[in-house]
Amino acid sequence: MAWYDEAVFYHIYPLGLAGAPKENTYGEPVHRLNNIIPWISHIKEIGCNALYIGPLFESVGHGYETTDYKKLDSRLGDNNDLKNFVKECHKQGIKVIFDGVFNHTGRDFFVFQDIKKNRESSQYKDWYCNVYFGGNNEYNDGFSYENWGGYNLLAKINQRNPAVKDYICDVIRFWVSEFDVDGIRLDAADVLDFDYMKALRHTANEVKPDFWLMGEVIHGDYTRWVNGDTLHSVTNYNLHKALYSGHNDHNYFEIAHTVKRLYEMGGNKPDGLKLYNFVDNHDVERIYTKLNNKAHFVPVHVLMYTLPGVPSIYYGSEFGIEGRKERFSDDSLRPALNLEDYKDALNNNECTILIRKLGLARQASNALSYGAYKELMLTNRQYAFSRSTADETAVITVNNDDSDFTMTLPCGQTAEYIGAITGQKVSVQNGQICVNLAANSGEIWLPCTSELEKSLKAGNIVRVSDGNKTVKTEADLNKTKAEKAEKNELDSGKLKADKAVENEIASEKAENDKNVEIKARTGKNSSTNETSKNNTNTSETSVGDTAASSDKSFEEGKIAGLQEAILAIMERHGNVTEQMKRDVYNNTHHDSLITWVKSFFN
Repeated sequence: MAWYDEAVFYHIYPLGLAGAPKENTYGEPVHRLNNIIPWISHIKEIGCNALYIGPLFESVGHGYETTDYKKLDSRLGDNNDLKNFVKECHKQGIKVIFDGVFNHTGRDFFVFQDIKKNRESSQYKDWYCNVYFGGNNEYNDGFSYENWGGYNLLAKINQRNPAVKDYICDVIRFWVSEFDVDGIRLDAADVLDFDYMKALRHTANEVKPDFWLMGEVIHGDYTRWVNGDTLHSVTNYNLHKALYSGHNDHNYFEIAHTVKRLYEMGGNKPDGLKLYNFVDNHDVERIYTKLNNKAHFVPVHVLMYTLPGVPSIYYGSEFGIEGRKERFSDDSLRPALNLEDYKDALNNNECTILIRKLGLARQASNALSYGAYKELMLTNRQYAFSRSTADETAVITVNNDDSDFTMTLPCGQTAEYIGAITGQKVSVQNGQICVNLAANSGEIWLPCTSELEKSLKAGNIVRVSDGNKTVKTEADLNKTKAEKAEKNELDSGKLKADKAVENEIASEKAENDKNVEIKARTGKNSSTNETSKNNTNTSETSVGDTAASSDKSFEEGKIAGLQEAILAIMERHGNVTEQMKRDVYNNTHHDSLITWVKSFFN
């Protein structure tokens, strides 16, 4: 077992979070990295124990046109700032990995500048791919070279040059000795030479126990990169796509098929292919933006935290912020944020509260890190699976439908299970649990012990299977102020009014029982109104017609009231799109709307 087997990552794009200028003037260091230090305790508080941060090193713009691999970007500060930052992370129990941009450099890199100056006489002329002194480019260098992604701003490194390999391996050694980094995320790993990656892995094995190499890979057979010779893990873009489209299309088959294929790719073993799972990052749109139904934020993240792999949260997404990819800029994906603006998030932001509960559940359960995966139930809108070790079985349930759903599922041989999100407890009968899953929700069912139940309520997490009572995090997971406020508002407002009207209807039914027969609708209270009450002397037919008309009018008004209540709650939770409004107004079923309202408090 290595530290990354139990990691829950937080991902920071530092130039964006710190609000650094878009262009580097290479002037005196501005110590913006120090402003990110308060985020370390926030990272820990929401249940993360590892940080992926980068790019960090001197560059001219967005960070991936490296100028100096051994110097913190002057827009963020100096090397002492980075040393102190990593030291503080370690002090709070958080591992740190840097972004390693080893496929290309910027034009200000000393090697490129030497080639510009000395041309054919440069000792570095073979450090880049296909340098041709008979060509030219838009910068009028008097030579051409192979670039990355079609941008001459990024000169492609010749990874087969032994001198280049030695230099980059020395950079890794420097990062460990100078900053005590715990691993590296390799940028553009899907275009790195495999012998080059083997050299990096060899160095990683030397510099530090459990030094982690994770690579950015978009498509393909992930086992080409993840093996004993090259990388420990790669970015799981396959699952990333399935998680949001599977919810937008109400298609859990897409997600389950992707999981099955990846699990088989790893030899059907929980430790066969531990991929880096995410739902958004600095290159793709925010998950809250991509979801058609914002309520799916819950089941999406339940899956991301519990499916095989290593989960990661991109900074700000725990607050439910939006970010749309623009044609010529990724700035909206990499915003400057002030943590002070979110100081009450753990009390009143449902997205933050959820992420924290998921992080704590992940740390509480060995099965979620090491357990074998088994599909238990699958429909387009419901999905259940287990993660099992020899000592523990966790059961995960998700529902993307607008109505509740009841599942009966096999589980471990314990007496009782508890939901890590809701705190609900269910008994085990004949090796099964029967659970009710609220609309657009998810739950992690863990074997219930007194220690776990107590720690879930207090936010002090212990391991389920070994009973380790060491406190991992500290906080209260009781009902939040916002939840209470919303519930009180509904109790005293629309739901209270709804109940009062239903009581009046019941009274009217008794009074007019001899004259009017009103049939109860399935799951609804039947009713009349003042019209029928004031016309008890009319014929039975007349009274019946009036009652039916009044009942219809009343029901329509009650439905409208529930719809408005739902929209009011949704607006409090975030932006309400036109599609979300249409979804609410198209739902004209009383029981479904009541269930929808209740789901906000589960």
